[in-house]
Amino acid sequence: MKLSVIIVNYNVKYFLEQALLSVRRALEGLSAEVIVVDNNSVDGSVEMVRQKFEEVVLIANSKNVGFSAANNQAIRIAKGEYILLLNPDTVVEEDTFAKTIGFMDTHPQAGALGVKMYDGKGVFLPESKRGLPTPATAFYKMTGLSALFPHSKIFNHYYLGHLNNNEVHEIEVLSGAFMLLRKSVLDKIGLLDETFFMYGEDIDLSYRVIQSGYRNYYYPHTRIIHYKGESTKKGSLNYVKLFYNAMIIFARKHFTTQKAQLYVWGIQMAIYLRAALAVVEQLVKQALLPLSDAAIIYTGMYLIKDFWQHNVKAAEGTTYAPEYLLINIPLYIVIWLSTVYLSGGYDVPLKLSRLVRGILVGTVLISAVYGFLPEWLRFSRGMILLGMAWSAFALSGWRVLLHFLRYKNLHVEATDALKRVVIVGSLPECLRVRNMLYETGVNIDLTGYVLPDDASNTGSKQTAHVLGNTTQLTEIAYIYKVNEIIFCAKDLPSQQILQYMIDIGQNYDYKIVPPESLSIIGSNSKNTAGDLYTIDITLNLNQPRYRRNKRLFDLALCLLLLCITPLALALVKHKWQLLKNWFSVLTGRATWVAYTPMPPNNQALKNLPPLKKGVLSPLDELPLKHYDSNTLYRLNLLYAKNYHPNADLDIVWKGFYHLGREKSEK
Repeated sequence: MKLSVIIVNYNVKYFLEQALLSVRRALEGLSAEVIVVDNNSVDGSVEMVRQKFEEVVLIANSKNVGFSAANNQAIRIAKGEYILLLNPDTVVEEDTFAKTIGFMDTHPQAGALGVKMYDGKGVFLPESKRGLPTPATAFYKMTGLSALFPHSKIFNHYYLGHLNNNEVHEIEVLSGAFMLLRKSVLDKIGLLDETFFMYGEDIDLSYRVIQSGYRNYYYPHTRIIHYKGESTKKGSLNYVKLFYNAMIIFARKHFTTQKAQLYVWGIQMAIYLRAALAVVEQLVKQALLPLSDAAIIYTGMYLIKDFWQHNVKAAEGTTYAPEYLLINIPLYIVIWLSTVYLSGGYDVPLKLSRLVRGILVGTVLISAVYGFLPEWLRFSRGMILLGMAWSAFALSGWRVLLHFLRYKNLHVEATDALKRVVIVGSLPECLRVRNMLYETGVNIDLTGYVLPDDASNTGSKQTAHVLGNTTQLTEIAYIYKVNEIIFCAKDLPSQQILQYMIDIGQNYDYKIVPPESLSIIGSNSKNTAGDLYTIDITLNLNQPRYRRNKRLFDLALCLLLLCITPLALALVKHKWQLLKNWFSVLTGRATWVAYTPMPPNNQALKNLPPLKKGVLSPLDELPLKHYDSNTLYRLNLLYAKNYHPNADLDIVWKGFYHLGREKSEK
């Protein structure tokens, strides 16, 4: 057998499916086997492989044994002359295996080989070729000198920036995302070092290949897409810790004691520095807008206070004590910003209506709190109303200004409007993908279809929404102001898809639909999570943080109703039932919003995350109340899929009158 392809998977089911489909194509005509080792995934990866890839040798571990150990499991049973270690978040070209094996066959001194890699935006990945992370090399990378001098042999030795990306080179370190090795070399140098749980094992293995007298080659005449870090995101603290700890293990293993100690000290400092910077950066990103909002509200209310005191209350001799600035205004700001947050005023896409609604709700809450304040903290109610008006006006204007500075237009709520999407493939496959998008509930503006060149004269071009063929794809993307391009892998070779991504450029988002798959996959950056549209929907209400937020919303509404009890009792029908509902929700036996009730014999709700008895439902925000069972289920599915406290707030806002309704089984 010529080749054994080994893929270690951990909870990236849909990326794995796409990788295996591309591998299947590339293996046509070769004597080869594919071995998948699953490290106890919980996303259905094992079942997917068993159902769709009967030819694959599957090892299903009962625990996560790590990348190195899992690869070693497969290597021990592999039968190929060559061993390929391949990441599950990759797509190989149809000629990748034929070309790389051909190179290895004609270069007997080659012990291992890597290829040219691109990310999900068609951008070249510099880790396709790397140098050994010596103390000097690591220092230049950590201090940013490698980024400042990307083509320097000295400062950017980590990514070998001085070597041409389009030429074959003998290099020091290969990427574990695609690492083709001779089995005879592995028999000589040993398997992967299992001390490395994740990261660093490819550096160690590459170094041992060189030490054994063989060479590592960078081979750019075939390419792969590597979505990068789907199991551990590059910007996370967990990644920083895992990566740099791997560097420490490598240094202690291969460097002299004194050199290793210096290296370890430097790496440890880098870990603390990177971790601190990551925490600060995250806090700044999250807090910057709320803090600026607080400053704007405070400044406005300070000026309003002076105006009100000197021009309106002057005749009465009214003055505002220092406590007003030190206690009252900060308290008002906390309440306003909290209700803006709960209303979705900080969510993307931006909706000014959510911001204004949050301020209005906050004003009602402030008015309720006002009555409980001691006499010496009760200042003018007029100031509260003026503060409300200022907050709504000023914060809306602040967002418009921020939007203008970034996008140079005043269409605030259009920034994150529907993506303009084109689908590239045969007409039947385009229609299949269109239906998938509608099934998943993805908010997009489907601009049209682009057909392969050979479909241009078949009459398909006369079909509505066909924009042209693939020779015109660049022009179509520009003319129609497209945001995202979806490629149908059934009709387009991986090599052609990747070339389109490179040629069209990184100003667009790209996704690929594997043949006969129910998933649409892409990733916009090596530092961000991959994007996934799939009919096997991830439901927000299955996630602990969303269920926790739902409970917090229930408690917050209970508190609000307590504060405005006279108003609530005046507005809500069935007042006694409202009190009973309030107590049930407070004690956790019910929730204010649950699923829309289904017909008695319908079992569809069993497929959704369970909820307590509910008072209101998604149906309460719709004008019509009578729908068939399929529509009701779809309504409930969308509620579970897209859940956010803002969803409950919308429903309560429109169904407030019915909070005294009898609870129903959901």
